[in-house]
Amino acid sequence: MTTKHFTANVISASKVVPAGPFKDSKASGVWNLSEQYDLRRGGNWPETGNAAPVGLFYGGYADSTGGNTNVIDKITIASTGDAVDFGDTVTVCSELAGCGSSTRGVIGGGQSPNPSQVDTIQYVEFATSGNTSDFGNLTVARRSLGSFSSSTRGVWGGGESGNKDTIDYVTISSTGNASDFGDLLAAQKEIGGMASPTRGVFVGGDSSNVIQYVTISSTGNATDFGDLSTTTGSRCGNVASNTRGVTYLGNGNAIEYITIGSTGNSTDFGDADASNKHGDGVSSNILGLFIIGTYDVATTQFVTIATTGNTTSSGDLTLARSKLGTNSNSHGGIA
Repeated sequence: MTTKHFTANVISASKVVPAGPFKDSKASGVWNLSEQYDLRRGGNWPETGNAAPVGLFYGGYADSTGGNTNVIDKITIASTGDAVDFGDTVTVCSELAGCGSSTRGVIGGGQSPNPSQVDTIQYVEFATSGNTSDFGNLTVARRSLGSFSSSTRGVWGGGESGNKDTIDYVTISSTGNASDFGDLLAAQKEIGGMASPTRGVFVGGDSSNVIQYVTISSTGNATDFGDLSTTTGSRCGNVASNTRGVTYLGNGNAIEYITIGSTGNSTDFGDADASNKHGDGVSSNILGLFIIGTYDVATTQFVTIATTGNTTSSGDLTLARSKLGTNSNSHGGIA
């Protein structure tokens, strides 16, 4: 019997090594039990219900359309390939901020033509492409806010509003209005955020170099962590693994990193291959993807979080834009 007949034209005789323990990772071919056992022990065999790392990019300001957009793009992070359309946000906004569990993406705040600052929280399920649904409201309407999340809780802080030091939180798996968490060290807009499974870190802000943190599972005011080497520009971009956070400073092309579980000043990581004021990012525990630009940038850039070095160009968004909201299903806050 030929190999073709043996596989019934369904799988290939040539083995395709899986990209990771993801339910949509390919592992076609004929494997013996010993080979499969070794891959499973190494955490590299596809497992049911373990989705591949994806990042979503929400809304933003598009120069080509002359205003805010409601486009949601999806990128499979490990592929470093082009984005595909995921759906639309109900509210047409830029300057949003996102949180995510392994199954649900939540996006909050933003700037909309009328009103200019919104308190809307929207959500999607990562596994199902489609438009956002209403989740609830932040405690105060604002834009240019920072965010991070654990597996269960999403947190927003700062922003352009009457209360720039406010920190809010929600339980991601439910719906409803946000609750008060505490306050930042000082009022701040254009602030960034990243997290480990236990600690959330707010980074920089408009003309700020301050790094501050909270314990995600509790509530309370932020505590000083350290400083960036220089003040951030209009908007910094942030990605993280379970242990390390990486920040594009947003006032040139500098990238720096911290060890989230400790405290102290940031350390040089490398440089972005573009120099602009606005940065946004999504990440798995291995790769971080930045979108860095002014109003007409579509190309993402990636780094390997555990190492240091300059960014490498990767795939493109479906629409060139800046000041997006982002989240992923596999970032550093997910244990």
